[in-house]
Amino acid sequence: VARAAAAQRAWAAAAPADRARLLRRFAAVVDGHVEELALLEVSEAGHTIGNARWEAGNVRDLLEFAAGGVERLSGRQIPVAGGIDVTFLEPLGVIGVIAPWNFPMPIAAWGLAPALAAGNAVILKPAETTPLTALRLAELALEAGIPEHLFQVLPGHGDTAGDALVEHPGVAKIVFTGSTRVGKQIMAKCADRVKRVTLELGGKSPNIVFADADLEAAAAAAPMSFLDNSGQDCCARTRILVQRSAYDRFLELVAPAVQAVAVGDPLDDKTQMGPLISRVQLDRVRSFVTDDLTAVRGSAPEGPGFWYPPTLVTGAAPTDPVAREEVFGPVAVVLPFEDEEEAVRLANATEYGLSGSLWTRDIGRALRVSRAVAAGNLSVNSHSSVRYWTPFGGYKQSGLGRELGPDALTAFTETKNVFISTEA
Repeated sequence: VARAAAAQRAWAAAAPADRARLLRRFAAVVDGHVEELALLEVSEAGHTIGNARWEAGNVRDLLEFAAGGVERLSGRQIPVAGGIDVTFLEPLGVIGVIAPWNFPMPIAAWGLAPALAAGNAVILKPAETTPLTALRLAELALEAGIPEHLFQVLPGHGDTAGDALVEHPGVAKIVFTGSTRVGKQIMAKCADRVKRVTLELGGKSPNIVFADADLEAAAAAAPMSFLDNSGQDCCARTRILVQRSAYDRFLELVAPAVQAVAVGDPLDDKTQMGPLISRVQLDRVRSFVTDDLTAVRGSAPEGPGFWYPPTLVTGAAPTDPVAREEVFGPVAVVLPFEDEEEAVRLANATEYGLSGSLWTRDIGRALRVSRAVAAGNLSVNSHSSVRYWTPFGGYKQSGLGRELGPDALTAFTETKNVFISTEA
C-alpha cells in the first residue's frame, strides 16, 4: 500500500494525455496476448474458449474506453457572486479491487481501468482459485510502461489478503464483486473508517415471458440466459416467469432447446457450456435440485470434472429454495403467472435486484414492467445486461453503486469545491 501510494502521487501529477497514452499502450499489449490470456482463463476457470477470448478482449476494450475518459474528467464552473467557483475531480488514492472467480479478467478490469484512468493506484486481490490472469495482467502492465507499483496484484485468501486491504487505512476505496454475505461483511468493516465502497453482489434474475411475445424467440434465447459460464453468473435469468396461457407452449419449445446445449471440452469451439469451478460448487448446485422436483435435463460428460447438466425445474413453488436462492449453477425454474401485476410481484419477490429480461410485443407493457421491476439492468426481447459503455449495478441486496458506463471514472474521484474571490 505504501508503494502504491507513492506511485499514485506521481501518476496523478502526470499530464492527462500521458496517462491516457499509457493506458492505450496497456490495451494494445493486452490485445497482443488475447489468446494467451484466454487459455489461462480456460485452464483455471473452465470457461469455454469462445467466452475466454471475449473476456480477454473485454479487458482491452475497458482500458481503451477508460483511456478516452482521462482528458474528459472535468469539473464545473458554478456562477457565484463576488468571485468564481470551480470544482475539481480529485483521485481518491489507493483502490483495493477484490475480484471474483466467475469472471476473473473482465470484472477485475471493471475496477482497474477506470480507477487508473482517474489517477489512482490499484491493488487487485484475485479470487484464490483464479489468480493467474490477474498476475499476467500485472506483468503486461509493466511491459506496457505502466509505472512500477501503480498496479499490483496481491493473491491470497479473502480472510487474510482481502481483509488486509479492507482494513488498511491507506486504502481509500474497496471495489468488491462476490457473494452478498461477504459483501455485507466488507461494508461493515469499511463503515468503521467511512471508507468508500462499491459492491456488486448476488442475483436471482427474472426472465418474464408474456403471452403476446415471440415465444419461439424467447424459448430459443432462454437456455443461454442461465447457462452461460455454467450458470456461474450473478446476472443469470434463473427464474423464468411465463404467462399461464402460454406456459405449455413455452415448455414445448424450451425443453428441446435446453437439451440441445453442447456441454463438454471448454477448448472445443463448439462447446456452449463447460464444467463448474469446483467440487464445492458442484455439491451446492446438486443440493438445490431435490428428488421431489420435476426437471428437464440436458446432458453432461461423465468422468473427471465438475460436470452438471443443464437443468430446467418445472415443478417448483415460488417459495422453494431453488426458486428463491442463488444457485450459481446451470439450473433455472419455470413459474406461471396470470397477468402483468402478478408478473411484477413475482419478479420482485426476492432480496436481489440485479438483472432481468422481459419478452413482449407491447411497447407500453415493456416500459411499464421495466419501470416496475426493481433491478438495475433490464433487457426487452433480449438477455443483454452488461456493456462496458453503459452503467451496471444492482438494487436491494444485489449491491451498492454503479460500475462501467460514462460515469465510471467519477466513481473513483472526490469532488473538491474551490471559491476564488474577485473582490480582494
